[in-house]
Amino acid sequence: MSKNAQILKTLSSEQPVLIAGPTASGKSALALDIAESQGGLVINADAIQVYNNWRVLTARPSAEDDARASHALYGHVPGDADYSVGHWLRDLHPLLTGKRPIIVGGTGLYFQALTMGLAEIPPTPPNVRTEADARVACEGHAALLAELDSDTASRIDQQNPMRVQRAWEVQHATGRGLASWQDDTPAPIMPLHGTRAFVFDVDKDWLNTRIAQRFDLMLETGALEEAQDNLEDWNPTLLSSKAIGAPELISYLKGELSLEGAREQATIATRQFAKRQRTWFRSKMKQWEPMTLP
Repeated sequence: MSKNAQILKTLSSEQPVLIAGPTASGKSALALDIAESQGGLVINADAIQVYNNWRVLTARPSAEDDARASHALYGHVPGDADYSVGHWLRDLHPLLTGKRPIIVGGTGLYFQALTMGLAEIPPTPPNVRTEADARVACEGHAALLAELDSDTASRIDQQNPMRVQRAWEVQHATGRGLASWQDDTPAPIMPLHGTRAFVFDVDKDWLNTRIAQRFDLMLETGALEEAQDNLEDWNPTLLSSKAIGAPELISYLKGELSLEGAREQATIATRQFAKRQRTWFRSKMKQWEPMTLP
């Protein structure tokens, strides 16, 4: 009996399900199996899959997947828009009173906000974002990290440039560190104890093989054409441009990399991203049920 089949036997068809895991680990397949077998709405919890300009490259559900089960919060945001965990929670909230939610993705911060609450931090003013972008371009993220208060610096993922910049923007705009805001967090909209929560904890070599195979499949199924569609309006500072593989394919189309070079760099970037995800999940999701593969 497969792992997915074993899990299905233990699930209540009424209970919300949360499924977290690194990229390419198979979490979306489990969500789809649950929805198809027991009913429910598959809801995205991946910060890049929300954007409408990258479908193939972000492994959003295919048309065949959509035909098997209902999906929500995939590709519903324009590629040039800002989108935060706060936006996601607001978009998610009305979906929790309909079909049984099956929330799946690789953005740990989304799950943390969902099950532990989210501090109500004011939005970042455009001028602060512009200043942060300019400093990162000139000095790198280490310069922003050095200016964070010690509590915030100890809590965030210092290897994640987006998290470092976000923390700096909050501190610069509000005069309070991100950690201080987080300490005033309200109650969560979906406490962990009311769900079945799974986190994929997979073998590194097994996952790295899947990552390479999946990127090759993306190239075969339209990722390069998708990059071509994004080339004219390409802006590396947009959140949607953080899609793994997007900068590399854009560089190929600009003649700055060979296709093999782009493939190799994108695969390496994906492996590094998956490593950061695994580290975060193991640190923050110790109360979740582990899914060990293969």
